[in-house]
Amino acid sequence: MKKLMMAMALMGSVACMAQAPVKRAPKGERPTAEQRKEMMRQMRMRQGRGMMRGRVSDFGKLADGRETKVYRLRGLGGLILDVSNYGGRLVRCYAPDKYGNLADVTLGWNSAAEYEKYGFSAGTLIGRYGNRIAHGKFTLDGKEYQLPVNENKAKRHCNLHGGPQGWDKQIWDVKPLRLGPVQGLELTYVSKDGEMGFPGTVTCKVTYKVMPNNVWTVEYEATTDKPTVLNLTHHSYWNLAGESSGNVLNQELKIFADKYTQTNEGLIPTKDAPVAGTGFDFTELRAIGAKADLMKADAALAPMDNWYDHNFVLRGENGKLKDAAFMRDPVSGRTLLIKTTEPCMQMYGAQNMHGDLPAKTPGKKLCQYAGVALETQHYPDSPNHPEFPSTVLRPGETFRSRTEYHFGVEK
Repeated sequence: MKKLMMAMALMGSVACMAQAPVKRAPKGERPTAEQRKEMMRQMRMRQGRGMMRGRVSDFGKLADGRETKVYRLRGLGGLILDVSNYGGRLVRCYAPDKYGNLADVTLGWNSAAEYEKYGFSAGTLIGRYGNRIAHGKFTLDGKEYQLPVNENKAKRHCNLHGGPQGWDKQIWDVKPLRLGPVQGLELTYVSKDGEMGFPGTVTCKVTYKVMPNNVWTVEYEATTDKPTVLNLTHHSYWNLAGESSGNVLNQELKIFADKYTQTNEGLIPTKDAPVAGTGFDFTELRAIGAKADLMKADAALAPMDNWYDHNFVLRGENGKLKDAAFMRDPVSGRTLLIKTTEPCMQMYGAQNMHGDLPAKTPGKKLCQYAGVALETQHYPDSPNHPEFPSTVLRPGETFRSRTEYHFGVEK
C-alpha cells in the first residue's frame, strides 16, 4: 500500500509539472537554452499522455457519400502527423523549429471534400502506378493493356498516377499500431483485377510509423494474383517554413543524384542526362529558386512550364536504403532528410498552384511554388522502357519498398 501511495503521489506531481505554464521569453527575444529545454520537456510529456489516448476524428464526406477519418500520430520527439484513410493522405505534419515551435510543414486542406475539389495529389499514396505511362498503354507478356488517359491537354497524353480513380481516391482500411514508444498505422487496400485497366488483383499494405527521433517511416508491401506493373510513391508537398508561409524558392535543397531524366513535351522520359551545368544541378545544397533564370531560358523546357517536374536518378543500389534529398529552411532551421530504397525521385515544384487555392490556415492562400513534392519512385513510363529497372510484379513475388523522412533542426 505504501508503494502504491508513493506511485500515486509521483504521478500527481508529474501531472502538475506537465500543466505548469512555460515562462516564455519576452516578445521578439530568442528563448534561452533553459527555456527551450523546458518547452520541449513539457511538450514531450503532453505527447506522452496523448500517445496513451490516441485520436481519431471525422474528416467529412465525399461527393458520393463515403465517410472519411483522420488519425493522429504523435512522436516523443515532437513530430505530429494527421493521416486520413482517404487515399492515405498526410493531412498535417507538425515539426519543431530550432526554438521548439511547431508548424505544419505539408500542403493540403482541412476536409476530404476540399481534397476532392482541389486535387494536386496533395499528401496522397499514389498507385497502382505513380507518375506517367505514355498514352495509357503498355504491353506485358505479349498482351497490350489500355489504361484511362487522365492527363490529356496540349501535348500531354498519358495515364497519370494510376488514373482518375487511382489509389489516392480510395478509402483504405486502417489499423492503429502501438509498438512501445512508436505510434503507427497499417493501411490496406485491395485493388481488383481490371481496376483502372490494370491486370491482377493487388493487395497492398502500407505502414506508417512515427519514431521517437522525429523520423516518419513509410513501408510498402504488395502482392498480385496475375502479372502486373506497380510503382508506388507518396505525394506530399513540403514547405519547411509552414504551409501558408509563401513560396519555397529561398529554401534550400540537395538531391543525391548526378543524372536526371530528360523528357519530351508530354513529360515522357527520353534519356538520362548529367545534371552538371543545368538548372537540375542540386548536387550541392542551394536555394530552390537559385537557377530560375537558367530554367526559364531553357527553350526545351517551355512546353513543360520551364520548371521542375522531372525524375532524378539516385546514387546507390536499387533496393538499398540511401539518401535521396535534403531540404532546409534557413530561417526556422527545420531540415528534412529523405532516404529511400527506390532508384529514383521525382521533383515537382508546384508551378501550377495559384493564389485562388486556400491554405489550411484560416484566411491564408497558397501560391505558385508554395511547396515542393519529392516523390521516391521507379522511372516514369517504365513498362515502355526495357532499359529502366523493371516495375513488373508477378504472382509469388512481394513488392517491398521503404522511404524515411528524417525531420531535424540546424541552429
